[in-house]
This record gives sequence, C-alpha cells and structure tokens, in this order.
Amino acid sequence: MTIMTLNKIFLDIFHVLPRQAFFAPGRINLIGEHTDYNGGHVFPCAITYGTYAVARKREDQLVRLYSTNFPDKGIIEFELNQLNYDKAHNWANYPKGMIRYIMESGFKIPTGFDCVIKGNIPNGAGLSSSASIELLTGVLLNGLFDLKIPRIDLIKLGKKVENEFIGVNSGIMDQFAIGMGMKDAGILLDCQTLKYEYAPIHLENHKILIMNTNKRRELADSKYNERRSECEEALARLQQKFPIEALGQLSEEEFDENQSLITDETVRKRAKHAVYENMRTLKALNELKDGNVEAFGQLMNQSHVSLRDDYEVTGKELDTLVEAAWSQPGVLGARMTGAGFGGCAIAIVANEEVENFITNVGAVYLDKIGYEADFYVASIGDGAREIDMEEAL
Repeated sequence: MTIMTLNKIFLDIFHVLPRQAFFAPGRINLIGEHTDYNGGHVFPCAITYGTYAVARKREDQLVRLYSTNFPDKGIIEFELNQLNYDKAHNWANYPKGMIRYIMESGFKIPTGFDCVIKGNIPNGAGLSSSASIELLTGVLLNGLFDLKIPRIDLIKLGKKVENEFIGVNSGIMDQFAIGMGMKDAGILLDCQTLKYEYAPIHLENHKILIMNTNKRRELADSKYNERRSECEEALARLQQKFPIEALGQLSEEEFDENQSLITDETVRKRAKHAVYENMRTLKALNELKDGNVEAFGQLMNQSHVSLRDDYEVTGKELDTLVEAAWSQPGVLGARMTGAGFGGCAIAIVANEEVENFITNVGAVYLDKIGYEADFYVASIGDGAREIDMEEAL
C-alpha cells in the first residue's frame, strides 16, 4: 500500500489531507534468541516489511487513530489527559503508551493529532509488530512536534511501554533493531550495556526466507514470562559463586563446570541455552565478518536445536517448518525467530532453490499440520524514520 492510498483513506475518514508520513520496520533476529533479557548478545536486523502512518496535528487535545489492519475497531480516540491503558482500545494502547511516557519524560505535546496506520507485517507472526508501532509513534511525535528526542531514548521508551503499559516482560532487542536498523546490515547488540556494532550481511547468492506458521502467539499470554523467571532462578543459584548480573556474562566453560549449582534440571536447561546461545551469537558475528555464511548457517541450526530441546519454546509447527527446511537443497541454515510458541522461522536459501523450497516445505507443513504456512522473501532495510511525503508519492 502506497502513501497515496493512505492519504485517500485519511481524507475519507477525517475529511482533510494528512501533512506528514512515517515508517517503522519489523525485525527478524538472525541468531541470539531469548538472550536479550539474560544480558547476552542478539543479532537482529530491520526488514522492509513494517508499519506506515500518515498524520496531521489538530488544534485541540484529541488524538484519533485508525488502523486499516483493524477496520472493525473503527476510529479510536482519547484526550491527551486520558492516557491510561484501556483494554477496549486494543492495538491503540501501543501508541497511547508512547504518548504517555514521552510526555512524562518532560517533552511537550501541545495538541492532539489524527493518524491512519497500515502495517504489512503479518499479524501475530512474531516479527515485532508491537515494537514497530511503538517506534513508529516515537518518530511520528518527533516529526509532528519537533521534539528532538534522541533515538536511544525512543527505543528505551518503547521497551517501557511493552513492559509497564502492556505488561509483557520483554527485552530491548525489538525496539533497538527497529530504531537502529541499517540496510544490508545486522546489529550485534550487547543487551546489558547497549553497546552495538553493525555487521554487513552479503547474501548475493542467497535469500532470507521468513516462514510463518500462521499459528498466532499471544506473547503476554504465553510462557514467555515463565521462561524469564526460570532464568532468574538459575542466575540466583549461579550468583552463589559468581559476581555476575546476568547469565550472558558466563562463558560456556564456566557454566559447564558450575551447572551443578542449579539443582532443578529444567532450570539448568534454560540457563544452558542462555549461555550457549550468547556465545553462538558472538561466533556468528565473526563468521559473517569473514564472509563465511556456511558456518553462520550451521550456528543457526544449532540455535534451533537448543531452543527446541533446552529452552522448549518451539512447538510442533515451528519444528515442522525448520526440520523440513534442513532437508532441502541449497539451505545454509534455518531456525525459529522471535519468542517462539508459534510465529515465524527463517531460512537462508540459495537463490535458485527458493521456489522449490517454498513448494516442498509448504507441502510438508500442510500435510503434518493441516493448514498452510506463508513464505516471504525478506530484505534487510533501514530503521524507523519520517518519509518525505512528495518522495513517497
């Protein structure tokens, strides 16, 4: 959908044309899963699928939001002094939370605004549509009201919305990848210190395929918070010996030699994943810097096995996709991406095998699961930003 189409919808709904346009991408995490809240490293990138908005300032205190993805919800509206979470406001709680926390941070939003939003991220796929809306709102408020909020602050506020306003105990990776994404580059991010570096990803002979299970995963209602508390328990046990603040500070050797401190076998497996996955992420950076995408693919495979067996967040749908992907020609690696419990997996596939891959993996999935998976060829794109209205037309 073009900005021109969004402009027409805006005109139909609000009887005036919008003034400014904005975009925030979705993200995939290439490797380093469930390490972000364990103080480890992640390796995400922004993708060219994302969320668009057109907006216009008002002269009163009213905020009116409309999403083409949820037309049945109609226009959701509230005043700038009515910024509490409201279940009836559904998706609009994400922008509402951003408005509230930006204002609480001391930035002045003098008037309300009208806004039409359209996302082409598959809903519930685990490509971080919620963080995309949060950062979209951040750049939109920056653009409409010239707030000059530093990008890292918008990223942190997005995480705060997720954690405190929505109530999902997630880490900072999604907002960081969406806020700081760069075309044709992954971001190695230390989630403990927020130090990061870009790594060029050259996949001239391969494509990144996103495989959507089409099984909805509701993050707040999933076992995500349970996994996090299991890791906190493991950390407390290991802190009896190590002066560490997060599992990501341990090496594989330190963990192996001291895992007996964790008496519960399930909790021990969770911690093993967090430690080993963090090290896989660091190894992945080095392999990509050396141009060794084959070794990177092997690390992706190991990541999925760990997420399946030690962290137990994959499930039948994701395992079916990934295991079918492993058996296809031209596949360097495949793994689930995101929180798990449904959502998406990714694969790196040779250009000439993409069509056969989609046909074959799709057939296996339909046969085993009983409904179809969707496939998307992803490109790595830039982060959240204002779009020049004239350019976009």
